[in-house]
Amino acid sequence: MVTFRGLRVYVTSVKTALSRSGLPDLDYSLNPYIGCGHGCIYCYARQYTGNKMVSENWGKIVFVKSNIVAILMREVRKLKPGTVGVGTITDSYQPVEAVYKLTRKSLEVLLSHGFKVSIQTKNPLVVRDTDLFARNPGKVDVGFTITTLDNKLSSFLEPSSPPPRARVEALRKITALGVKTWIFYGPIIPGLNDDEDTVSNLVEIASELGATLYYDPLHVKPFMNRNDHPLNNYVKTKTMNWWTKVSRTILNYCMKNHIECKPGFTGDSRGG
Repeated sequence: MVTFRGLRVYVTSVKTALSRSGLPDLDYSLNPYIGCGHGCIYCYARQYTGNKMVSENWGKIVFVKSNIVAILMREVRKLKPGTVGVGTITDSYQPVEAVYKLTRKSLEVLLSHGFKVSIQTKNPLVVRDTDLFARNPGKVDVGFTITTLDNKLSSFLEPSSPPPRARVEALRKITALGVKTWIFYGPIIPGLNDDEDTVSNLVEIASELGATLYYDPLHVKPFMNRNDHPLNNYVKTKTMNWWTKVSRTILNYCMKNHIECKPGFTGDSRGG
């Protein structure tokens, strides 16, 4: 075990690299790490993380899948090429990636063997790999989760994540390369980031970049219902009428700005 930026980092080995995905438009999922150093208080992924040490210490412990690239090399020779969701249950560009580079090495393997990749992240570290994206036109798309543009609110919801504006700038750089980009506006939480200013600002950014906007409400999980959870009071105000009103506002802004807007992923494990 080593300590990295306040995280406890452990090394583990795995038997598989790619898993079949149940998410729309994705054939496989790849997650080079277990747990996530961004520590987002709403993250559904802890619900699906089998490692109890990680799930009970979310944002404090990360396991590095040290042999995942070697396993991936074997799998790509056997599996039918398809689209791989990179970072469906952990952020593949979280801070430890700067050291271990497992995501970059995995992308090199996938792209050189005919696979396409769809990346979702909160971290501008993804810009490091734009050379790979540029060499593989049409085979990569990149999306950023942006729940709010307000730094104070972001630091509450996503305490160890990069600032929202840094994510927007990273999207601009990637879009400038001709890479398809998108924004994941979610989870949308009653009374926190469901206001009209947030909607209009995110739609405006998507319009500027020609990006698709995915939007998704908070999916209440058991850990959020604990009295000591910071979202406990907010989850109680989530209703069908609330979501009907919010989604109508989003769609109206999207139509006015002529951008593609889609409901979020049906699986809860993406969008955290």
